[in-house]
Amino acid sequence: MIDFCERCETIELWVDPEPNAQLTLIWLLDYLRHHANTVSKLTLVQANARIGGRPPKEIAEWRLTAVKILNEHLETASAAWQAYRAPTPEAWFDLLSSDLSVLPQLRQTVQELLEELPADVTALGATEMRMLELISAGDARPFDVFPGHRKRNQQRVFEYWEVGSLLDGLARSPAPAVSGLDEGPFTLEMHDDANRFEQYKRSKLKLTALGEAIVARTEDFSRHNPIHRRWGGTELTNDRLWRWDPANRALIAP
Repeated sequence: MIDFCERCETIELWVDPEPNAQLTLIWLLDYLRHHANTVSKLTLVQANARIGGRPPKEIAEWRLTAVKILNEHLETASAAWQAYRAPTPEAWFDLLSSDLSVLPQLRQTVQELLEELPADVTALGATEMRMLELISAGDARPFDVFPGHRKRNQQRVFEYWEVGSLLDGLARSPAPAVSGLDEGPFTLEMHDDANRFEQYKRSKLKLTALGEAIVARTEDFSRHNPIHRRWGGTELTNDRLWRWDPANRALIAP
């Protein structure tokens, strides 16, 4: 990439507002700050709507401002990237007290990622909780609870394969919160088998008694199931479970 950039006179970075795109941006700027010649050519175009999937003609008509990348952009991005990679989420939480305005979509990303930490009462993140809430409303099939444009689940942190894995975790854990998921796991192999994939899509999802209690905020998923996953550089386990208190917007240490 650096070799390619060396041949360019100017370079525009067009970036989506979604959290994964913002993480890519801070990683990229942290990397590029060691390449002064490339940085000197950089400008940032920060979109307010998702670029991917839009027809080229529509994007060509957008009149978005290209902002010159300066040292303050690089410093903010580097601090954020190091915070995300840290072994605890404390530095990422501390970004909320920082001036992140040079990267205008970053503050929202910080907030949305914190909301995907295990919640203080339920030990589930925002996307998992929204999936359970939609299932509790009745008549839900798997893709009814996946996030997406103009869908009832508006969470943006996780993408397609990650969301499928989250639903697997809710339905296939030792003490499941969801019943009725007839196929899985959510893998490429399942997608490549037309019969299995069709059966997966037709699954009629319901909450178990545990799922109903979690939606009512009277149960904790981690009391009944093992937790072992990563959030950025943080390893989350049952005995080391960093939590997020959404009511008070507070980080709770294990």
